[in-house]
Amino acid sequence: MKNINPFHLAIPVKDINESRDFYTTVLQLKEGRSDSHWVDYDFFGHQFVIHESKNFSQTEVVSQVDGHNVPVPHFGVVLEWEQFWEFAEHLKKQSIRFIIEPYIRFKNKPGEQATMFFKDPSENALEFKSFKNMNQLFAK
Repeated sequence: MKNINPFHLAIPVKDINESRDFYTTVLQLKEGRSDSHWVDYDFFGHQFVIHESKNFSQTEVVSQVDGHNVPVPHFGVVLEWEQFWEFAEHLKKQSIRFIIEPYIRFKNKPGEQATMFFKDPSENALEFKSFKNMNQLFAK
């Protein structure tokens, strides 16, 4: 796979301290710059920022994918195969409550992938996924 440019994503959170603990301690992201109401993270090589918003609210929207209610919007990273399963085990040890437990989606079809969904303390949905063959990332 070719070298890709890092993305930048900024999301709202309800409580900066609770969210900072989640992203730093539970997900083990490396913290970068910060202020009293925002924190910058290295999100698997991408720039990710949480911003505290006192008037933040979430609307629950789902879409059916492979028989599961997938929360929309969501964000995350495509990990290497072994890294995905190691990360899933780490999350289980952290007592993460999964929306969709780690499993294989589109089994024996184009785009077969491992995936899992969970939420941060502010109800932002995250998806992490992996492909045994990264050439299947956009397979039809």
